[in-house]
Amino acid sequence: MKPIIQEPKMLVRIMAGAIILLLAGNIGSYLVLSARISALAGSMASTTDKLQLAIDQTHQSLSSTLTAQEQNVGALQQQLGGFQSKVGDLSGTLNTLQKLSQTDPELLKKYSKVYFLNDNYVPSHLLEIPPAYEYSDAKQLLIYSNVLLHLEAMIEAASSTGIKLYAFSAYRSFAEQKALKGDYTVVYGAGTANSFSADQGYSEHQLGTAVDMITTGLGGALDGFDRTPAYQWMLNNAYKYGFILSYPKNNGYYVFEPWHWRFVGLKLAADLHTQGKNFYDLDQRTIDTYLVNIFD
Repeated sequence: MKPIIQEPKMLVRIMAGAIILLLAGNIGSYLVLSARISALAGSMASTTDKLQLAIDQTHQSLSSTLTAQEQNVGALQQQLGGFQSKVGDLSGTLNTLQKLSQTDPELLKKYSKVYFLNDNYVPSHLLEIPPAYEYSDAKQLLIYSNVLLHLEAMIEAASSTGIKLYAFSAYRSFAEQKALKGDYTVVYGAGTANSFSADQGYSEHQLGTAVDMITTGLGGALDGFDRTPAYQWMLNNAYKYGFILSYPKNNGYYVFEPWHWRFVGLKLAADLHTQGKNFYDLDQRTIDTYLVNIFD
């Protein structure tokens, strides 16, 4: 019996046909798949564009919101800063009021024939001036406690330059001033006594912040103090320690008293020295502004 396929060429043709049919089917599938891939790629590209647009819009929205919030925060910080400033001002005002409430308002009053201290007034804190700073130990000298350190510092500073300064007189009570003025009136007459001695209640000595200074070589007398190097040193340096000359030449209250110095605080004394003014040249309202700093 003869084989169905007698020729090898026939077998080749059959196989080639089968391969062609197989490839044709695969190409069709490939084309379908390729079309689907292209469609999917297009869809993904569209979706990506939409997502990017959404992201951009969201970013812009968030950026705008953040900017607005930053502006709000800035406004709040500004308001807070203003509030803190007001709180600071209020705190400073309260501190000032507290200091003023603890400071004797009489200490910077113009008492020479202007204001009157009643007979019951006594400074709240008086201390004895140490003997080393007194000219004589015959009488105990008292001075306002917060002034004592400034007096001691001034005398020590003068001493370091070879200038000898001592306290000759300090606090005097209403009664003491009355008795002193009576003695002067008897000796010199009322008119002359009034030119150099205050009536009781009008003396700076009753405040406890005024002191009469003296130096060696005067025989224990105040007259002539203005002709000593000690007086010149006081003119140039006393303000640094808060002291001013109450009654300079040509003042409208009493005769020139180069020995009589009053503590008014570092700031006021410095301003008077710099401006070339006298304490009694200022109006009381201006003087009162220095009260809060009198012992700074």
